[in-house]
Amino acid sequence: MHHTCWALCVNCDLEQVTLSRTVGVVLMTMGNRPVEFKRALNSLLAQKNVDLDIVVVGNSWDPVGLPVGVKAFYSPENLGIPGGRTAGTDKVVGDYLFYLDDDAFLPDPLTISAMLDILLERPEIGIVQPRPTDPDTGETPSRCVPRLIAGDPAQSSIGTTLWEGAGMLLPRETLRRTGGWADEFFYAHEGMDLCWRIWDGGQMSWYAADIITHHSAKSPTRHSVFWFQTARNRVWVAKRNLPWPLIPIYLGTWLAITTIRARSLANYKTWWRGFVSGIITTPVGRRPMKWSTVWRLTRAGRPPII
Repeated sequence: MHHTCWALCVNCDLEQVTLSRTVGVVLMTMGNRPVEFKRALNSLLAQKNVDLDIVVVGNSWDPVGLPVGVKAFYSPENLGIPGGRTAGTDKVVGDYLFYLDDDAFLPDPLTISAMLDILLERPEIGIVQPRPTDPDTGETPSRCVPRLIAGDPAQSSIGTTLWEGAGMLLPRETLRRTGGWADEFFYAHEGMDLCWRIWDGGQMSWYAADIITHHSAKSPTRHSVFWFQTARNRVWVAKRNLPWPLIPIYLGTWLAITTIRARSLANYKTWWRGFVSGIITTPVGRRPMKWSTVWRLTRAGRPPII
């Protein structure tokens, strides 16, 4: 199945292109949630109006016994979230890429099709994030709404960051232009890093609140690595993507926010260790965004100093 549209290329004129509805899908798992993994995979196999090429990436787990047609990639070591996604990307074909973790699933068989329709109809959009809801309560945590003021989570809008825990879809070419996932991050803020680079490439992120996926609303602070990783990677996001004059402003803002929000001295100390680690280390792949991108993000409601 194909779709013909007019696509706006970055720094070029309008050109007519014919795009397929083939989507490469990377499903991430560590093998420690067998029930959730099966549910996630089955929800992918149930998708309609798209041709899916699915690979299961086993991070330190060998994915065996998969349904016919589903590929497997086994990494003896845990590559982390962005690293696992990178490993899986080259194992699938398709003009578009969909990423899902094993603790999320798609309740509607037209989920990916609906997301793809947005990309085909609006070439200025470089990535689509659906609205994650808790399968038991229907709640969408404000942290999952990719705008500065979350407001009504059921309201679609431009996204100025990205919460990618419950699925996202983007053109393969868009990912290529960004330089790919920040593998070094391992866990936390890899979505923001990717989002900023998509914006700097001339496109934008879209939060499709009318497209629902399911993911637990439990706080990510339950993960043991949360405080260190979020602090270190917050610094790395700034170092990789911001013009030098904005880096101290951005980091100062988040230092103040975290200090005000801190509820546990132990967690705050761990956060500080991560923050210092980010300061004294240098992530690979620095590509400061253009000042025009800073202005576009500001006009969209979130200047890249917060």
